[in-house]
Amino acid sequence: MHVIVTGGSSGIGLAIAKLYAARGNRISLLARDPRRLEAARAEIASLPDIDGSQIRTVSVDVSSSAQTAEAVELCEASFGPCDILIASAGIVEPQAFDAMPASVFEEQIAINLLGTANAVRAVYKSMKSRRNGRIMMISSGAALIGIFGYSAYCASKSGLVGFAEALGAEADAVGVRVSICFPPDTLTPQYRREMSLRPREAEMLMGSVKPWSADAVAARIVDGLDRGKARVHFGFSLPMLAYFGPLIKPPLSWWISRKTKKIFGYEADSRLADAADQRFDDDK
Repeated sequence: MHVIVTGGSSGIGLAIAKLYAARGNRISLLARDPRRLEAARAEIASLPDIDGSQIRTVSVDVSSSAQTAEAVELCEASFGPCDILIASAGIVEPQAFDAMPASVFEEQIAINLLGTANAVRAVYKSMKSRRNGRIMMISSGAALIGIFGYSAYCASKSGLVGFAEALGAEADAVGVRVSICFPPDTLTPQYRREMSLRPREAEMLMGSVKPWSADAVAARIVDGLDRGKARVHFGFSLPMLAYFGPLIKPPLSWWISRKTKKIFGYEADSRLADAADQRFDDDK
């Protein structure tokens, strides 16, 4: 089989690529940084019983539909049609919305949402004509509930949910399986960068949660693909949000709102204002 992995130079994408390479599959890694791609190729090739000639890398910006189509064409020319697409390329730049430059917001939408669509578009027509193929979109637990400082990221990852559902409705009739997964915080190079940028308020609201390893997340995703699952969840709280969100989110949102107001001192300001109004009324 030929497995194409966008965002395959590190993190979850690289961990998934290793698992499929260990099964003897042909692997194509797509990412922006040529040096990191070469390091990823060498890392996979160094594993026991791996044939390095069965690993291909292409530097590409998935936010460009033309670049992505060309990259996939090159990979398929080497290894044949794509059997499995792992759309893992993504970025996160946490920042309060009013402090976030438009370019930063737009880049997250362009890579996380449009980049996934571009990768899918590049392989889907061939999969449809062959009536065979699997697509896995890497979303996030952030798609399940809004998080302070993550307006762009939540928007991009939530958009993948609608895309996966709509495409799945089309693809199922032609033998192509579309899946989506919702990883929790995962220990990757991007996660370390994210932690350095995460607003203090977000840290206070979210608390400290031990991240999963990229290998553990990758194993769950590949197992989900093996079993033909349309959705892959992790842990306890994220599946609860996914399946019982309409019941859980109203009280959870109320609690988050109260906590946010305390962090910003809104409640104290409100009490002072109420006290001033009361004194004014007493003086009349």
